[in-house]
Amino acid sequence: MTVVATPPTPKLELPPLQLGGITVDTPVILAPMAGITNSAFRRLCREYGGGLYVAEMVTSRALVERTPESLRIISHDEDEKVRSVQLYGVDPKTVGAAVRMLVEEDRADHIDLNFGCPVPKVTRRGGGSALPWKIDLFTAIVQTAVKEASKGGLPLTIKMRKGIDEDHLTYLEAGRIARDSGVAAVALHGRTAAQFYSGQADWSAIARLREALPDIPVLGNGDIWSAEDAVRMVRETGVDGVVVGRGCQGRPWLFGDLQAAFEGSDQRHRPGLRQVAEGVYRHAELMVETFGNDEYKALREIRKHMAWYFKGYVVGGELRAKLATVPTLAVLRELLDQLDLDLPYPGVDSEGPRGRAGSPKRPALPKDWLDSRQLNAEQSADIAAAELDVSGG
Repeated sequence: MTVVATPPTPKLELPPLQLGGITVDTPVILAPMAGITNSAFRRLCREYGGGLYVAEMVTSRALVERTPESLRIISHDEDEKVRSVQLYGVDPKTVGAAVRMLVEEDRADHIDLNFGCPVPKVTRRGGGSALPWKIDLFTAIVQTAVKEASKGGLPLTIKMRKGIDEDHLTYLEAGRIARDSGVAAVALHGRTAAQFYSGQADWSAIARLREALPDIPVLGNGDIWSAEDAVRMVRETGVDGVVVGRGCQGRPWLFGDLQAAFEGSDQRHRPGLRQVAEGVYRHAELMVETFGNDEYKALREIRKHMAWYFKGYVVGGELRAKLATVPTLAVLRELLDQLDLDLPYPGVDSEGPRGRAGSPKRPALPKDWLDSRQLNAEQSADIAAAELDVSGG
């Protein structure tokens, strides 16, 4: 991996992130992303830099029912120092049961609750970024989860968005409720559910949350595409750490850049095409291990990463199309060998936003969801049956 020097970056005087009894020396968290942050990708990221690496979101109901996929999602490599799991749920009893299972069976060291997912199949059931609007439901879930996690001494954190839309913001009130309920930290994605991933993240909202919650760690998320972005977020908002999602897609070495930046080093990874190809093949091999040597499933999962890895690099259209449908490791090796592996790092063309941002849209919500901040009888009944085996970021 080519490492180059950038203009000197003054060292941030940012202490390690403390989450209960867990110390995260480099205050960087890999955001849980469905279909991406499995054990293979987490290993790649860990090999470059320090931080806290969270597994894909798992639904509480699926976990309690012990579905094979949910148990795969929460599996960790033996050398993962902190086994971090993110739960999604809309029913306090089910969420509590899932946390209890993780604690009693020693399956996690840190638990995060998802209140930030904007995916319609989640929000239309009152989950994800729609849920904090209902104060009673949000409070019950957080308090129940904190109570169960505390029995095993596990720190519990939450990740949320600003709110449903600009007319229905929830983050300040939800942050205070979470703090008063005993969470170890609060992470805020500076967008509403209506924005999806479009537009710019509102870092000023993150700064307001940091100011409103001076007594617990506050983490910032949104539009961190480079180490310099992370440094700028810390300086502009005063957060205790950053959460990185789409910015590391196809760029696990970003965590090396982040660690260097937080340590005041000007070293940055600038991989040529040969190094990217090597990284892609290693990722694929690790995916095969992750999926129990099911090569077909592993290669099917790696396909979505191809456009991210090769963003900005000169790769012919026909070859890109073949990489996006690669069936086996052997074929992947053949395709990668067809690249002009001596091409250098392409610069800004390979940086910046990646993945689909979507466009602003009216969030899908349960019937009459915005009429009151409290659940009505019909909504309460629906919530009990609303747990779905879904996964979203």
